[in-house]
Amino acid sequence: MKSEINSNQLKQVVLEKYDHIGQSSPSNSANKPGCCSPSSCCDTIDYEVFAEDYSPLEGYQSEADLGLGCGLPTEFAHIQPGHTVVDLGSGAGNDCFVARQLIGETGNVIGIDFSPAMIKRAQENAQKLNFTNVHFYQGDIEQIPLDDETADVVVSNCVMNLVPDKNRAFSETFRILKPGGHFSISDIVTVGDLPPKIQKDAELYAGCVSGAVDLEEYLSIVKKAGFKNLKVQKQKEINLPDDILKSVLNEQETSDFRKSKTGIYSITLFAKK
Repeated sequence: MKSEINSNQLKQVVLEKYDHIGQSSPSNSANKPGCCSPSSCCDTIDYEVFAEDYSPLEGYQSEADLGLGCGLPTEFAHIQPGHTVVDLGSGAGNDCFVARQLIGETGNVIGIDFSPAMIKRAQENAQKLNFTNVHFYQGDIEQIPLDDETADVVVSNCVMNLVPDKNRAFSETFRILKPGGHFSISDIVTVGDLPPKIQKDAELYAGCVSGAVDLEEYLSIVKKAGFKNLKVQKQKEINLPDDILKSVLNEQETSDFRKSKTGIYSITLFAKK
């Protein structure tokens, strides 16, 4: 699909892609590159470009790691025993299970994902681990199916860039946080504007690239939602290979993009309610 599409169509593209990943066997889906799946145009991006290594973290469960993140938000989230943690875009449960190690038996972890296949997979993983304080629910991050002031901490890993209405998503994040609560979110942003052809490409959107907005715009959206004390906790530049760019741009446009020095970064951002 190489055409401009509306928000509802973008959501459908994302849903179909991540349902497909959720239904694939663990041996075929684990440790794939970053936000991208084997069926994505992004499959040629090295694993190290997007994803981070979770294996040293306590609570890590390899069967829940589908290689879909671009950071380690739980590592920076200041999660404490007894906290209620909400993971937006929880996938197969990777960040939820790491968070569960941190909150202990007295806390709760809630995973929200748009994909029914991901929810089913995460629930199966939690059942195998006999975790009774980790729960997964299907839902849209633009309309989070949780009550006001539910969470002490919100985490999310390379998911907000997949949401068409980021203003709504961060307003919802603000709503579900308790007063004094905070988030730690890993995501993809740019410094400078992506070419219009990249911005309008559905495959690159589902691959966590074209949905990225400029860092200053991203921070402005977060502030507009009411958050304070913003801090970029980690930042890493991502270099898209030429063959990825040339799937959308011609040779001259690819060259012009390189010369423009537009940067693509994974960041982990902290903010407080």
